[in-house]
Amino acid sequence: MPFNKIHLIVGAMLLPTAVAVSAQTTPAQPQAARPAPPPPPPLAAWVPKKTPYTPWQAPNRPRWQLADAKAMHRGKASWTQPIIRNKDLVADWHQLAPGQKTPSLAYSDNRTAIIVWEGEVRVSLDGQPPFTARKGFEIDIPFRVPFTIETLGSQPALYFQINAASDMPLYPLDTTNAAPKAAGWAYDRRIVTGGPGPIGERGKPFLDYYGDVVEGGARASAFIADQHLFVNNIRGRATPTPPASNLGHFHVGYDEFWFVMEGNVTLQVEGQPVFTAAAGDVISAPQGHWHRASFGGPEGQMGTRVAVNPYPSGGHAYTMESQGRQ
Repeated sequence: MPFNKIHLIVGAMLLPTAVAVSAQTTPAQPQAARPAPPPPPPLAAWVPKKTPYTPWQAPNRPRWQLADAKAMHRGKASWTQPIIRNKDLVADWHQLAPGQKTPSLAYSDNRTAIIVWEGEVRVSLDGQPPFTARKGFEIDIPFRVPFTIETLGSQPALYFQINAASDMPLYPLDTTNAAPKAAGWAYDRRIVTGGPGPIGERGKPFLDYYGDVVEGGARASAFIADQHLFVNNIRGRATPTPPASNLGHFHVGYDEFWFVMEGNVTLQVEGQPVFTAAAGDVISAPQGHWHRASFGGPEGQMGTRVAVNPYPSGGHAYTMESQGRQ
């Protein structure tokens, strides 16, 4: 056999071994992480501001103190107090007496958010194991999922419930025999298609805010970010109140409100004196009002405000001088 052919055959036989040895002796180089693209610059535009701005209309108030809501229902074991009413969202305080249970109901097209504030409740959602919720639990109930809330123990349960303004409850036929009554509505037997909504991104329908975040060190973040409901936990340390020249921002097309979960929140909102709210208070800014929320109370104290509005990517309009910062 000619020498050249022998050389080629031997070379081909040795090549895999050589490649294998090379692969063993040359470590793979890790790929460098790609830097995140810079955020796009904010839009500079002629922005409409409601003029005159929308006033607070009952039951809305700049500040709803929990003590005021309780005083309005003194002596009652169970009660409901409307707190927020706007074109997008409604929110109410509910107190449920010991041993009482809500009827099984669902909502057709939007999620329900609940913050438990006093007592303990058992929450039962179709398709999920029941769980016990106490102060600071945030509950995310998907659309078209029937649920009940039952008070546990000897103390009344108090919880804050948020729904889309367009929602009316659905009552499953297997748990409600007679047609419910509601002014301006006629209930009848119907089939509702579309299936149940998905459990939230966390894979469970609740967040134990005090256990997981305040005591457990988890990061405060958005709890619900759905097409018509944004429930966002914002946590930080109290600092001196910014000067009045810092107007904050306003929203062109929607109202915003905050549930004070922890510590204190100082709110400067157009048309009102600056005030500091405490845990359990609900504060609000209607569409078009300049507003600026900051963490109040003793300097360094931790505070949490749960910001609620209908748009996870809602726009914020700032002064030109602020460069989009608050």
